[in-house]
Amino acid sequence: MPPNRPLPILALILRVLLGAWFVYSGGEKVFGTGLAEFTRAVGNYRMVPVPWEAVIAYTLPWFEIVAGLCLVLGFLRKGALLLVAGMTTVFAIAVGHAWREGLNIACGCRGSDAPMSYGGKFAEFAAYFAVIAFVWWQECRTGRGKSPANV
Repeated sequence: MPPNRPLPILALILRVLLGAWFVYSGGEKVFGTGLAEFTRAVGNYRMVPVPWEAVIAYTLPWFEIVAGLCLVLGFLRKGALLLVAGMTTVFAIAVGHAWREGLNIACGCRGSDAPMSYGGKFAEFAAYFAVIAFVWWQECRTGRGKSPANV
């Protein structure tokens, strides 16, 4: 049975939008507010000791940019989706930690100093995971990037 045409087109649009969002988000940290400010934001979560917050802050945005570019360009799509899912999962855990600890912090996203809305942030995570799951499903369904289910 041939795949339904609107679903692959929707998956393409969502993949490109998700990738563009991660390129923008990582680029804003590197070229917008700067890595020193992002290091401070990472430290606000109080999850890692001082030298590691800088390591995370100076490397994470580049992973966001590379994964986003791969999604936009259609290069290493499944690997990029896994990387985006992993980064989103770790960030969701960090936000959950901040919420549990009662930290009134900005998330460090896109240079905003506004305190985080935890409910809004978890709704955003749900949207990310829904898009990632749908695009992954389409990747497996269309046979591009063979999965064990397609073999």
